[in-house]
Amino acid sequence: MAKVELKQPIVDEIKEMLDGAQSAVAVKYLGITVEQDTKLRKELRENGVSYKVYKNTLIKRAAAGTEFEALNPDLEGPTALAVSKTDATAPARIVAKYAKDIQVLELKSGVVEGQYYDKAGIGMIATIPGREELISKLLGSLKSPISNLARVLNQIAEQGGGSSAKAEEAAAPAEEAAEEPAPAEEAAPAE
Repeated sequence: MAKVELKQPIVDEIKEMLDGAQSAVAVKYLGITVEQDTKLRKELRENGVSYKVYKNTLIKRAAAGTEFEALNPDLEGPTALAVSKTDATAPARIVAKYAKDIQVLELKSGVVEGQYYDKAGIGMIATIPGREELISKLLGSLKSPISNLARVLNQIAEQGGGSSAKAEEAAAPAEEAAEEPAPAEEAAPAE
């Protein structure tokens, strides 16, 4: 069997991983310890991110003709590929979180929702909160005005309850006066 035929299943695996992916990030990992790598892989897996080390030539071959082909210039030296099909910012965000403590771990570049980002750009993408966090922030900001409105309406109802009772007491004598017959005017004598 030729070497190309032996490598084709790996190329197909990479193609399948990239197919339908929202983002792919090239990661420089050389020098990371086994313990650090295990923690990183565990968190990536928990967030639905595929993370694997491949030969650069195989990644280039699998990405040919796709939006992920933009990663090719950065595929030099040891490279791991972090790919997510569900959360576009998860690979960059999680790897960047670990890179703060692990000096040898760094983001090379990435493609997020079809757009290529260099090292600086993918670093900015890494600061975007995850989908769940964004949804909870949105719900919190929607809930706050509604809660405030409910509080104000409740205070008005409490204050209004006391003043409406006073208004009813003041209105009672006026109603009683309206119910009494008015004195009849005397008719003027006819001439």
